[in-house]
Amino acid sequence: MKTAIIGAGISGLYLARKLSEKGHNVTVFEKESEAGNKTCSGLFSERILDFFPEAESLTENKIDSVFLHFPEKSLRISFSKKFLVMDHSKLDKIALNLAQKSGAKIEFNRDIKSLPSGFERTIGCDGADSFVRKNIGLPPSDFYLGIQSFLDKPANENFVETWPLDQGGFIWKIPRGEKTEYGIFSKPVTSGKKFNDFLRKKEIKIKEMKARLIPRDFDMPKNESVALCGDAAGLNKPWSGGGVIWGLTAANILIKTFPDFNDYRKKSRRFFLPKIFLARKATSLAYFLGFKFPFLLPKNYKIESDFLL
Repeated sequence: MKTAIIGAGISGLYLARKLSEKGHNVTVFEKESEAGNKTCSGLFSERILDFFPEAESLTENKIDSVFLHFPEKSLRISFSKKFLVMDHSKLDKIALNLAQKSGAKIEFNRDIKSLPSGFERTIGCDGADSFVRKNIGLPPSDFYLGIQSFLDKPANENFVETWPLDQGGFIWKIPRGEKTEYGIFSKPVTSGKKFNDFLRKKEIKIKEMKARLIPRDFDMPKNESVALCGDAAGLNKPWSGGGVIWGLTAANILIKTFPDFNDYRKKSRRFFLPKIFLARKATSLAYFLGFKFPFLLPKNYKIESDFLL
């Protein structure tokens, strides 16, 4: 089938490659001049190697656990699968190369203002503020804001540190080998002030900050010819905002059901909705206990790296 993919992010490029390998005629439209997500922590579970085994060489550090520092108690959460710290932009370059080798056509500097004509199927992989999502009449997603910054200080610990915020979201610290990353995942209206207050209190001097919107509302259209994947569908883990593995998991569902987009919608909802519901409840409970009744929290806990339960 002649298929258009809007957005050359990780999900769009992965879909382009896999659909091209199945013999479909795929064109990717990307508004930027090159591929490469430059505002992402690049903290992926080992599952990323199931999708891109070529990316193993990008690993900067390996993470076994995360510390949640509530005001009166710290909780250590261990992961069933290690997390790998990578440069997301370099990972996208690998995805681009594989997509092009498969025969997919990639058109850069194409800022799409209407759905391209002449295609039997269109897939929106165009990020949090998705044009495709708006064009087909879905309501806009609710957003959190992610702010990312770096400190030129080597850090090789095998754990991430986070500081939960009482109104939702958290501040993080990621050891990246040659440098240290700090960031915040929070409501847009308060994130900048809270992050600056944190940095000032910790006496951390950052030279540069980057920001991006992170969608929080999973939704897929009832549409026979247009589908959404990745951030455009609001596919992000409720407790962390990470969306790469979720987006690629949805991409695999789309590939298996292609070209039946209604079947893709049904199977994706069946897979993700229970996980989203349970994750939101578990996260709310952990925050409630952490701020109100910290003595009820265990000191150590273990979770499934990508799907919590």
